[in-house]
Amino acid sequence: MTNSPRTIGDVQVSPIGLGAMPMSIEGRPDEARSIATIHAALDAGITLIDTADAYHLTATDVGHNETLIAKALASYGGDTSNVVVATKGGHLRPGDGSWTLNGSPEYLKQAVEGSLKRLGVEAIGLYQFHRPDPKTPYEDSVGAIRDLLDAGKIRQAGISNANPNQIRQANDILGGRLVSVQNQFSPAFRSSEPELDLCDELGIAFLPWSPLGGISNAGGLGDKHPAFHTLAAELGVSPQKLTLAWMLAKSPVVIPIPGSSRPETIRDSYSAIDLTLTPDQVATLDAA
Repeated sequence: MTNSPRTIGDVQVSPIGLGAMPMSIEGRPDEARSIATIHAALDAGITLIDTADAYHLTATDVGHNETLIAKALASYGGDTSNVVVATKGGHLRPGDGSWTLNGSPEYLKQAVEGSLKRLGVEAIGLYQFHRPDPKTPYEDSVGAIRDLLDAGKIRQAGISNANPNQIRQANDILGGRLVSVQNQFSPAFRSSEPELDLCDELGIAFLPWSPLGGISNAGGLGDKHPAFHTLAAELGVSPQKLTLAWMLAKSPVVIPIPGSSRPETIRDSYSAIDLTLTPDQVATLDAA
């Protein structure tokens, strides 16, 4: 069932998470709307929130998204003890709109300390190496994540933007403790299918980022992938909801993290857990 809890390592989470990046980068909304969006996600039943220290605008507000999430959780009226906040390190934004990389062990260990303070926790629920750094051997970067796991600074370890060889390598370095892989995957971007299949084989959670990339209610992705819009219309649901239901049906290890900055969009996204597709419908979308 697509509405059953999913697993990251030994922790159960909601089948769909909240990608919080849109609340902190270009075009970000005011804080009140962002907090309302996070609260709406929690109200709906979401227990996984994805962030990164690089989700900010200028060099003076590094970690804006982490701070925002901590504030939203603190001001929420209900119990948040089961919410997993997954953050990332190794990708940086100098403040000029560009993205840079630093996968050195020294930097990653320093970055974790900053994330711990902003999130206000003793250990990070899920920490992910954000993106491979060509200037640093991959084994050194993942080795730093292993050290942080051993030290209890992070509860679980993941990687992002990785290929199959890196997934296997990371799992070996972590002593079989790799719990998640976060790669771009959507109807318009399917080159991470081999990584999804490998995660399914190994029982590692696969977190598609930008799962709705390029999709819109009219036009946009529909011009290239009309099957998604056609089937959504037949079922009376949004193309976004259909897309997430399709991903959930592909494997029980898939946990999409659609980005949102409005309460209504995250509610619609999360309602995909109640949309069950037939094998034929999934096959049609796979081929679209």
